[in-house]
Amino acid sequence: MNQPELGVLLNGVTGRMGYRQHLLRSVLAIREQGGVELPDGSRVRLVPVLAGRNAAKLAEMAERHGVDRWTTDLDTALSDPDVHIYFDAQLTSAREPWVRKAIAAGKHVYAEKPLAESLPHAVELAGLAREAGICHGVVHDKLFLPGLRKLRRLIDGGFFGRILSVRGEFGYWVFEGDWQSAQRPSWNYRAAGGGGIVLDMFCHWSYLLENLFGRVTAVTAKATTHIPRRWDEQGEPYAATADDAAYGIFELEPGTIAQINSSWCTRVFRDELVEFQVDGTEGSAVAGLRRCRVQHRSATPKPVWNPDVPATERFRDQWSEVPDNGEFDNGFKAQWEEFVRDVAAERPHRYDFFAAARGLQLAEAGLTSSAEGRRVELKPL
Repeated sequence: MNQPELGVLLNGVTGRMGYRQHLLRSVLAIREQGGVELPDGSRVRLVPVLAGRNAAKLAEMAERHGVDRWTTDLDTALSDPDVHIYFDAQLTSAREPWVRKAIAAGKHVYAEKPLAESLPHAVELAGLAREAGICHGVVHDKLFLPGLRKLRRLIDGGFFGRILSVRGEFGYWVFEGDWQSAQRPSWNYRAAGGGGIVLDMFCHWSYLLENLFGRVTAVTAKATTHIPRRWDEQGEPYAATADDAAYGIFELEPGTIAQINSSWCTRVFRDELVEFQVDGTEGSAVAGLRRCRVQHRSATPKPVWNPDVPATERFRDQWSEVPDNGEFDNGFKAQWEEFVRDVAAERPHRYDFFAAARGLQLAEAGLTSSAEGRRVELKPL
């Protein structure tokens, strides 16, 4: 396409994720570097248009970052021919109507996850986007993290042999909001607002497991609300109606078993806020946000269980660090650049709305499993 600039309408940038990761560290960072470089060496510049409901916040943000345009009139913005991409980082409950309008307006659409509040609606949006012939994508940021990219390198190089199992630990303590302010918005803990850790994190686990290890075929999960009372941004108490922890077993297509604990009610005793241990016949790895350590079959020690004497082995010292072997950019920014290249090339984005629908399918299956106390199989979408 002969388009040196792409207008990007960013809806929801006054929120924490929309501002920090998507506006500041992605779109504005891309603008500062002169745009997205294409395979032929040319660049596509991004022209941000800030959108939302709070005019004062938008005006202040636009002035602070040197953004020329902002609006509270999204309908008019979507009809603007100089706007080519619509991005949505709103609350989950508000996302679907505007994604639908953007598709109808013929805009390319990139969105945070979950794409919709239910699987049928996500599948419908995916179908509408495909029929419209637009480029459509959903955030898959964790695949672009340095630690997971190193893990991908190990998989591609055959390091593990046959992968047997994956064990993941994610989470940290989110303060209740009474004596210390909470690190996450209160809507995360209200079911009516689209909150809940299953709806949030199972969408991540879906694409992570699918792209690294294999499609999820069945899930057994237990979701719970450990802390039923929290305090909102105004210091007012409220009933937490959404799940704040989930414990899942995921069966993958090649026979691999994954176990992932997700919790906003756990104190961290590990090196990073999320870690995955992968065990295979030839070797094992532990990957986090940035680090990845390995232990090959040939260097595996021979521990012996003896509870009567203190342990003398320093087990963490028996693992080797995987080198960076390159520079890793911000994961959100890296996917933004990939999406822009796909828009410029007029080709599908590999992490599209159908991938988003599979994430919602896993989340809904996890909630069903928890509510009914049973294993739930997933049909291919």
